Amino acid sequence: MNTKNLVALSLLVGIGAVLHAVIPGFFLGMKPDMMLTMMFLGIILFPDKKSVLLLGLVTGLISGITSTFPGGLVPNIIDKFLTAFIVFGLFVVLKKFNRSLISVGILTAVGTLVSGLVFLSSAYFLVGLPGPFVALFAAVVLPATAFNTITMVILYPIATTVLKRTKLNTQFN
Repeated sequence: MNTKNLVALSLLVGIGAVLHAVIPGFFLGMKPDMMLTMMFLGIILFPDKKSVLLLGLVTGLISGITSTFPGGLVPNIIDKFLTAFIVFGLFVVLKKFNRSLISVGILTAVGTLVSGLVFLSSAYFLVGLPGPFVALFAAVVLPATAFNTITMVILYPIATTVLKRTKLNTQFN
């Protein structure tokens, strides 16, 4: 991992942190997690194990610190770490299709659903849930899945264009 990649990943995490911090919790302390979109974008743009490890740990920590969910720090760390490697694994397995806008959108949707399941499950076992699992999943995870997918479909072409023009990442040149 080189310095340019670290800077790009830091920018993505920083943007995600700002978005995560300013979006209010709207259903029992839960809110859509924009850190996920930035984490997925980082995994797609810089698909290597070190970047995935870094993204998973840093986004989990920042999401946990800025979480409005009661006791959300540890569940966020678990969630982002596991989700990062699951999405990376899916990305590697689907390498033939992983650069199309449709596949990036599907990967984001699946990743957000996985993240929601992991977060709610770990929160349930570690700190308890402030409401029924199904209600939290339906009220927060499903809308977040749609929102994150739409956001990724908009951001991905912009990010790849920037990478091509700046020659930051050789896989897009």
